[in-house]
Amino acid sequence: MMEKTTNQTDHNCVSSTLTLSIGAPQGCVLSPLLYSLYTYDCTATSSSNIIVKFADDTVVVGLISDNNERAYLEEIKHLENWCQENNLLLNVSKTKELIVDCSKKQERHYQPVRISGTTVERVDSFRYLGVHISQDLSWSRHTNSLAKKARQRLYHLRRLRDFRLPSKVLRNFYTCTIESILTGNITVWFGNRQGIDRE
Repeated sequence: MMEKTTNQTDHNCVSSTLTLSIGAPQGCVLSPLLYSLYTYDCTATSSSNIIVKFADDTVVVGLISDNNERAYLEEIKHLENWCQENNLLLNVSKTKELIVDCSKKQERHYQPVRISGTTVERVDSFRYLGVHISQDLSWSRHTNSLAKKARQRLYHLRRLRDFRLPSKVLRNFYTCTIESILTGNITVWFGNRQGIDRE
């Protein structure tokens, strides 16, 4: 990989070549693509499981039927082994397990997931790619989070208005800092929202 450097006297300096045997440079435009190519063969081994990958954010989605968790637990073990074989480390402290149980029957007890001897924390919601996903599949937590962020930025918009800035500047501020939050991932959650809860 060649890396260009500049200084005040010569704008065409090229640094020495650096060979990377592992990993990808952070901030490099090609890094997400290279990582995606590197993990291309990391796929689910069972038809009841799906592995969702977005750069280095990986999710294992497993369908557990008839209280049989075997395929799901084996999938996680397979992912752990694949990572070890490909010199990748799973960050267990950032790994969470979310169980969505839509059955009307009494609550079931699921085996804890263990990675490298450490039990994975089980949560009732988690944030994935900017969307809060809850175990009851409601969007209350997500919409409340969006409303809170938008209210905080509305304060700044009011302050800017107090300085009598042109309406074009205020509109641009709104579009960039408030509307972008309210419409982020809207195709995922908007159709199923139950309204924004009052705090």
